[in-house]
Amino acid sequence: MFDWQDLYFFTVLARTQSLSAAARELQVEHATVGRRVDALEKALGVKLVDRLPRSRPLTAQGLALAKLAAGMDEMATDVMRLSRVASIEMVGTVRVSCPPSIANHCIAPHIARLRAQYPQLNLVLMPSTQVAALDKGEADIALRTVRPDENALVRRKVGVVRFGLYGSPELQQLPAPQWGFVAYDSSRDHLPQQAWMHQVRGQRPVVFAASELITQQMAARARVGAVVLPTLVGDHDPLLVRLPTASEGPVRDIWLTVYPDMRRSPSVKVVMEFLVTCIEDEPQLRR
Repeated sequence: MFDWQDLYFFTVLARTQSLSAAARELQVEHATVGRRVDALEKALGVKLVDRLPRSRPLTAQGLALAKLAAGMDEMATDVMRLSRVASIEMVGTVRVSCPPSIANHCIAPHIARLRAQYPQLNLVLMPSTQVAALDKGEADIALRTVRPDENALVRRKVGVVRFGLYGSPELQQLPAPQWGFVAYDSSRDHLPQQAWMHQVRGQRPVVFAASELITQQMAARARVGAVVLPTLVGDHDPLLVRLPTASEGPVRDIWLTVYPDMRRSPSVKVVMEFLVTCIEDEPQLRR
């Protein structure tokens, strides 16, 4: 009988079409992928790949096997998700990915309330601007400001993030044409808040850029320039004031996302209800 893990390594190689790409996805050395495929060939008694100097094209038998095993990736993901649900039931740990501003200003302040009601429940909060891959187990629940497009996900619109322009009181005293701006770098120009900032500033310069919102906020506090912040952050900062703008800031929906099988876990249900309550209790995030 062949080793199922050898077959799994082969399916990744067949899909990625290179040892290095397969190794990156599997997080192993490329030699390990080669050894696994060699072992599968010996167990099956057939040649699956041609060993060329710079590539590993599949043989006819390899193509046929890859077609048969094409659903193995999805099956492995489903098995891992099922085991994750089981571990949540027993251990009581639920991991939540969400934007840092929501994590810091909306959720973290209420953790004590959750702990008082469910002392055995362990909530792991993972603030990040990156979209967590729920199908790979990076998180159990995600709050996103981008509408999820994965068909398998359960998604629910639970609130909104509003944006405004903020600066130090000293900046506010300067004539508006003299303001400089603090922003993300140009790689984030697709974000609605960044696009609005460019619209507001016109020909005025971006004098400082940072990839993290907290760094931008600290720069604005230090009178570096005006910054676009979620109103949840800016309105609660005693060292910043709201600056006048000709147009209203953008509004981004907050999506609560989870896989259906995860939602059946009692621990996940409790955390989902907690997250929704936190958002609904925050006036700045209400729809």
